[in-house]
Amino acid sequence: MQFKDIVGQRDVINRLTEIIDSGRVSHAQLFLGATADGSLQMALAYLQYLCCEHRVHHEGGDLRADSCGECPSCKKIGQLMHPDLHLIFPNAATTKVSGTTMWSGDFMQEFREFLLQNNALGSIDDWYATLGTENKQGMIREQDAAHIVSDLGLKSYEGGWKMMVIWMAEKMNIAAANELLKTLEEPTPGTLLLLVAESDERLLPTIRSRVQTVRLRAQNGERKTESKEEFAQMLVEWLRLLFKLKMKELSAQVDKMAAMNREQQKQFLGYTLGVMRECFLHGTAGLPVDIGSGDQKFDAMFPQMITVNNIEMINAALNEAIFAMERNANAKIALMQLSFSMSKALKKR
Repeated sequence: MQFKDIVGQRDVINRLTEIIDSGRVSHAQLFLGATADGSLQMALAYLQYLCCEHRVHHEGGDLRADSCGECPSCKKIGQLMHPDLHLIFPNAATTKVSGTTMWSGDFMQEFREFLLQNNALGSIDDWYATLGTENKQGMIREQDAAHIVSDLGLKSYEGGWKMMVIWMAEKMNIAAANELLKTLEEPTPGTLLLLVAESDERLLPTIRSRVQTVRLRAQNGERKTESKEEFAQMLVEWLRLLFKLKMKELSAQVDKMAAMNREQQKQFLGYTLGVMRECFLHGTAGLPVDIGSGDQKFDAMFPQMITVNNIEMINAALNEAIFAMERNANAKIALMQLSFSMSKALKKR
């Protein structure tokens, strides 16, 4: 992966190449941004440039430097076959692989092929579909962290950097994150640990405080807007039913929500949480809010339903539902329980 293959992000790329050229490489970094915006591409291109034997520097233009793409190191990293490059990613039991000792290495061939086929732009949902997790929630576990510590403690095969990339690092469970802390605090010489995440909110504060963050800009605004519009329509349909509480109609709506995959369900609940907070701020601070229902009367009236009397109950219910989704709870049961809690809270204004 070369920097020239990444769409946009030229300011980030130029800053990274300048830091590498100056020899000020931090041993632990967080590449923060959507996979679709190139966060994983950036991490891989960063490593390829770092290890490149014949870096190319440009005079003028928007890209100050790049890896050569031709030296042995570039080719190995480009094919994800460099012996000192290790990959960790969310994984879950499949019909082929399961058990308490399961870890990323059990799916390494599939993951390499997935990255190469999708140019490191495939989403987490695409990966789960490739893996065949049957709607199970992927995770980075303590076994993965143990292999990280072990691999980075070994001597470098080629005498250079020992490199570890953790994709979707926010999927680390608490045991894995705690296992990783010592490596972040006391890295062995020549160790480079790159965390790649779409959100840092679910990373432990102790992890965030020990990494240098590289933030990427959102590039695909149209895709994000479309998802927001879809979520807005679903949210409004659901909210209307929460006031009526007609069980047959509500059950049908919950079925529609439960039909989404786990990631989409969590995204929807996160979106709903954001809308509820905006409605609360609208009432307390007069900040604007757009529900997006297309019904001006509804958009004007609903924010008034979120007050100091029910915002905490609403936040707790939504966060509990998100937690349940992360623990592979039955989606329909969790969403129906959420519906009852939300209905009760909305009537408490």
